[in-house]
Amino acid sequence: MKKPLPYVVYYVVICFMLIACKTTKSISKADKEMLYFGQDVPTMTPALFAPGIISKPDRHEFGCTLSRDGKEFYFGVDNNGKMEIHRTLLENGRWSEQENIFQGDSCSYNDPMFSLDENRIYFISNRPLVKGGKLKDVDIWYMERTDKGWSEPQNAGNKINNHLDQYYSSFSKDGSLYFASQDTVADAPNYAFDIYKSKFKSGVFQQPKKLSETINTNRYEADVFIDPDERYMIFCSIRRQGLGIGDLYISFKGKDGNWLPAVNMGSTINTDKHELCPYVTSDGKFLFYTSNQDIYWVSTEILEQFKL
Repeated sequence: MKKPLPYVVYYVVICFMLIACKTTKSISKADKEMLYFGQDVPTMTPALFAPGIISKPDRHEFGCTLSRDGKEFYFGVDNNGKMEIHRTLLENGRWSEQENIFQGDSCSYNDPMFSLDENRIYFISNRPLVKGGKLKDVDIWYMERTDKGWSEPQNAGNKINNHLDQYYSSFSKDGSLYFASQDTVADAPNYAFDIYKSKFKSGVFQQPKKLSETINTNRYEADVFIDPDERYMIFCSIRRQGLGIGDLYISFKGKDGNWLPAVNMGSTINTDKHELCPYVTSDGKFLFYTSNQDIYWVSTEILEQFKL
């Protein structure tokens, strides 16, 4: 029969277990704190997002998208008039160095947005349809996630894209794509855009339909974010009664299934500058948006006050 170990051995073992447990908790806590770049989460008052890290005083940042696990962050950057998409990843409790994902490319890229399953990332670009071709108007593109990273960019197709500009991408749970396209009316001003919906069937986007006049005007409606359950949408619009260059508006879906008249999101969100690029995190907790060329965020609790 084996003799029991001395009490001092048990004591040492227990101490090591406690230290290991404490270290594991500390690492887990540190990893958790680095989500959202270690920022204190906002209340119903908007806050500059990750100042000095993402929102920097010496550059302009635009639309962003964050993976469900909070470890992949993509955002637009204006690099002296050339639009780029930058990425940073959370690995072992640290965010990687920010990189332009199309390094060395002379085309412009913007408006990154994950598909709901995160197997694709959508964006806009003026890249040519064929390698070595001429730069074209702005189209919606996407890349597929593979074992080796993202695939080569693929055009979203001629049912979505045409000879005019298309902006932004957002998706409902049934795969429908909401996006903006330049107004096709012959005498429309060149800044006029409308919001469209394209259903996704059998792996193909269907012919888009322009949303109703409760959303669209004869001016500018773009940068639409659709709630995956299609309970509400947030978009940028330039309207005479707006507070600034461009404001964020919100529309909720009525009991009859139609979109209610869009409401200006007011001076808590909008300023005399330009607000655009809304995005709500996959857990529905935070609204991100661009204001005065920086990225801000706010609790989505603020949305309740805009219901009619």
